[in-house]
Amino acid sequence: MALQGPIPVTFDMVFPHGCYVVGEVEPVKDFDASSNGRFVQARDKQTGELVWQVAVMDGDPTLKPAQKTVAVKILAPVQPVPPQPMPGLPFTPVEFDGMSVTPYVNAASRLAYSIKVREMHAPRPTAQPTAKAGKDAA
Repeated sequence: MALQGPIPVTFDMVFPHGCYVVGEVEPVKDFDASSNGRFVQARDKQTGELVWQVAVMDGDPTLKPAQKTVAVKILAPVQPVPPQPMPGLPFTPVEFDGMSVTPYVNAASRLAYSIKVREMHAPRPTAQPTAKAGKDAA
């Protein structure tokens, strides 16, 4: 089979309705290497980069409440900083680049996905359609 390891995806494929930061960026613990109260941060098996995690809320209005919040793992040499909050919004909009998903079967024997990204940033402005003034005035 041609698919091996993480599957590359785009932000719009995973979060077509956008997503919002709802937690702090935290280091992911390497459970095998951490012992006796000593914390060891996880490293990505493919790249060797440090692994960080942030909770985000999916903007999809059709999701059930239990499906709305998901953890996104960020591969970066230093702790990533979320975008600045936007005035008037309760949550901070965010986008990711360099995304991949890895399917797995969770503890409830259901298909789930681990989401890994390379970059976190504020949403890029989208082109808005412009109204044409004086359409066909003849």
